[in-house]
Amino acid sequence: MGNPTGFKTIDRIVPTDRDPLLRILDWNEFHDHMPEGELRSQGARCMDCGVPFCHTGDLIANMAAGCPVKNLIPEWNDLVYRGRWRDALDRLHKTNNFPEFTGRVCPAPCEGSCVLGITSPPVTIKNIECSIIDRGFEEGWVKPNPPKSRTGKTVAVIGSGPAGLAAATQLNQAGHLVTVYERDDRVGGLLMYGIPNMKLEKWIVDRRVDLLRSEGIEFVVSCQIGVDISADELKKKFDAIVLATGATRPRDLKIPGRELKGVEFAMDFLRPNTKAVLGDSPPDFISAEGKKVVVIGGGDTGNDCLGTSMRQGCESLVNFEIVPQPPMERAPNNPWPQWPRVFRVDYGHEEAATKFGDDPREFAIETLEFIGDEHGNVKALKTCDLDWNQVTEGGPPFVRIPGSERVFECDLVLLALGFTGPEPTIAEQLGLELDVRTNFKAEYERYSTNVAGVFAAGDCRRGQSLIVWAINEGRGAARECDRYLMGDTKLP
Repeated sequence: MGNPTGFKTIDRIVPTDRDPLLRILDWNEFHDHMPEGELRSQGARCMDCGVPFCHTGDLIANMAAGCPVKNLIPEWNDLVYRGRWRDALDRLHKTNNFPEFTGRVCPAPCEGSCVLGITSPPVTIKNIECSIIDRGFEEGWVKPNPPKSRTGKTVAVIGSGPAGLAAATQLNQAGHLVTVYERDDRVGGLLMYGIPNMKLEKWIVDRRVDLLRSEGIEFVVSCQIGVDISADELKKKFDAIVLATGATRPRDLKIPGRELKGVEFAMDFLRPNTKAVLGDSPPDFISAEGKKVVVIGGGDTGNDCLGTSMRQGCESLVNFEIVPQPPMERAPNNPWPQWPRVFRVDYGHEEAATKFGDDPREFAIETLEFIGDEHGNVKALKTCDLDWNQVTEGGPPFVRIPGSERVFECDLVLLALGFTGPEPTIAEQLGLELDVRTNFKAEYERYSTNVAGVFAAGDCRRGQSLIVWAINEGRGAARECDRYLMGDTKLP
C-alpha cells in the first residue's frame, strides 16, 4: 500500500455527470471523466485490507457481495496510485474480459463490500476500473491476441451477450474454433440492445467485437437457433455448444385492460429505440414524444425507460415501484458486507426530477387496472397503495390500503417487471432439463446440462442477474467446456 493513510486523509470523489437538462438532448454518455491526478488519489484510498471483501464474489442474503469475477482490486488500485497504468491493465484483464462494460454499467457490488465502507464512503472501484481500460485503449495497449495454436475442436456459442462473449473469448484463447450465433442484426445481445446508448455507447461494444473477430472468433448474426438452424443440427455440426441466450421472457402484468394499445414491455420500447439511435428505421419503433408515460417497475430496466422517455420528449413521467421506499442509510437487518439496500437516485430519476420538479417514483403502489378509450388505446390506469407492515396470511407480504385508489392519466405504459427465464425452443429441441424456475438446468461451477457437450451460462442458467455475473459464468462455462473437449483445462 503506497499511501498507508490515504483512506483517512482523502475524501471519496466520483466523476461529475453532465447537466441533466443538457444531456437529455442527446444520446451520448452522461458521465464526465476525471483527471489522472484525482484518479491516482482515489486509488490511494484503498486500504490493502488483510481480507479484501471487495473481490469475494459471493451471494449474501440472495444479493451480490463483492466482485463476481474476483477482480484483483487492491492490486490495481495501488498500481494506479503509483502511475503504473499498464501493469494495472494487465491485472484487470487477468479476471475480467470486458472491464469497459462493467466499469460503465455494473452496479458495483465490490463497493458495497468495501471494508472502508464500514465506517466511511467506499473506494471508487468502478470508476478506477473504467479509467484503467479506457487508458489501455487510448494508449494502444489493448491489441488482438490470437491463440498461438489451434486444437481443431469446434464450439458454437448461442447468444452474444456478456456471457456468450466471455465464453467465446476464453474458448478461443484455449485454441478452439468458436462460432457465435446471434439472432439480432448486431453482435452484443443485452450490451447492444438491452442497455441504452447514454449508459453504454455502442461503438464501445463494436470496438471489443472487432477485437474478438481479429482474434479468430466468427460471428453469425440474424440467425435464430431453433428457427433458422435447428438446435439438433447445430449439435451435429459442432463438438460442443455453450448456451448463453439470456433470460428474455418478460414478466407480464395480467390485469384488466392489458390488451390495450400503448401497454408495452420495456424491451419492446428500448430495443427499437437503440436501433433508431444507430441510424436504422425500425418498423416497431415506439415513441414517448408528447406522451404521459408510466413506467411500472424499478431496477435498471425501469430507470432506462425513464432516461429514454426523457430523451424522446415525453410530456410527463411516473415510475411505480411495488416495494416501499428504501432507507437513506443501511438498516440494522442489512449489515455490511451485504449489498446496501438504500435509497438511490439514478440518472433517469435525476433527469425527470430536474425537468418536472419531483422524483418520478411512487413507492408501495400496485396497478389494478388499465383504462382504455373508445379506440382501444390506454388512457389511464388505476392503482392502490400498499401497507408492507401487514401481511396477508397465505398471500403477498403486504395488504392493500382501503380507500387509497388513484387514477393516473397515461398514453404509454412500459412494463419493466423483470424476466422469467429463457425462451423454450432450444431446450425443447435438445431435450434439456429445466430447473424449477424454467431456466436451463446446469450446476453452478460445472455448467454442464443433461445433454453431453452442451453447457449453459449466464441468465439462461441462473435467471435474471448482473452483467458481471454473466461474465463470471461465461468464463466458467468455457473452462468446463474446454475440460470436456480436452480432458483437462488451463483456463481459470
